[in-house]
Amino acid sequence: MSGRIFQNVVLQLKENTDRTIGVIDGEGVVIACSELSLIGQRWAEHVPVVNGASGAMVSSDGKTFKALNGWNTQFDYAVFVFGDNDVSRTVCAMSTVALNSAKSYYEEKHDRGSFVKDIISDNIMLGDIYMRAKELRVTADVPRGVFVVRSLKKGESVPTDVIQSMFPDRQNDFVLSVGEGDVVLVRQMPEGAGIKELNKIAASIEESLRGGGASAVVGIGTIATHLRDLAKSYKEAQIAIEVGKVFDTEKYIINYENLGIGRLIYQLPTTLCEIFLQEVFKKNPIDALDKETLFTIHKFFENNLNVSETARKLFVHRNTLVYRLEKIKKLTGLDLREFDDAITFKVALMVKKYLTSRGIDS
Repeated sequence: MSGRIFQNVVLQLKENTDRTIGVIDGEGVVIACSELSLIGQRWAEHVPVVNGASGAMVSSDGKTFKALNGWNTQFDYAVFVFGDNDVSRTVCAMSTVALNSAKSYYEEKHDRGSFVKDIISDNIMLGDIYMRAKELRVTADVPRGVFVVRSLKKGESVPTDVIQSMFPDRQNDFVLSVGEGDVVLVRQMPEGAGIKELNKIAASIEESLRGGGASAVVGIGTIATHLRDLAKSYKEAQIAIEVGKVFDTEKYIINYENLGIGRLIYQLPTTLCEIFLQEVFKKNPIDALDKETLFTIHKFFENNLNVSETARKLFVHRNTLVYRLEKIKKLTGLDLREFDDAITFKVALMVKKYLTSRGIDS
């Protein structure tokens, strides 16, 4: 938060009292003061005293302090007044009310949450990110994970308060309502964190919501190493959910980095997909395969093209499965026991799924 907001209020208060009034930040630096020569001084010795007061008024070395409203156990800003008598305490109390009001008004327009929301929505210029980050005291170059939480029930919103209660550190973590019912979590991550840590956080969110009777899917973007990367990570988390709706319908946690070939197919023009299916299935369209045959194919892929293992899982004789694979070969011209043909068929199935999700019958 900019010291000039406090300074404007302090100068107005100065006209009504002979006491020196000012504001220190969480490190004890004087950022606003009616005595201009004191601005910039560091009073680190008073920081533990103010923190120890837990929001109450306290005296230290001939000065009276009171922390301004904040979210953390340690103060972000505190008012000080020279003197430790009744007059100083009265002036300090009145100054706290005025400065808290100024702080609240400023934060409503320029708070960190709105700043981060502007970044992920691409509503802020790159050059302004650095300036605003410094002004709002948001560290720019720390790793952050971006999670998009979306309700599986159409028309329902994700309960923001549940996620906010899981991540109460409003200095480093941001829980934002975005779009029609989505909730975005921007979570500061430890150095060296990767997919495992991201998936663990997503799982805890999904489990908490499910425990409260809400069903949701969580999309995860790649880790943003700088504030400027948040918009990219946010888009990736959205794409993860959209692609997951097509190719991973049984999953509730979808990581962008695990989308595989589905991500590529999702970005292809539908006309190109239709041409691909026509070229692959020259003999018969994919719709010529019945449900039992498609189930057999899926099981064959699940078991890495292993005939014996697939037959065991399907509770059929090996020769029965071989017969079915031969039948598929006659219908489609593709021998699924051959790796190249299997890959072609697998991609074709995914392309068919994608077209169906777009309302296209190929």
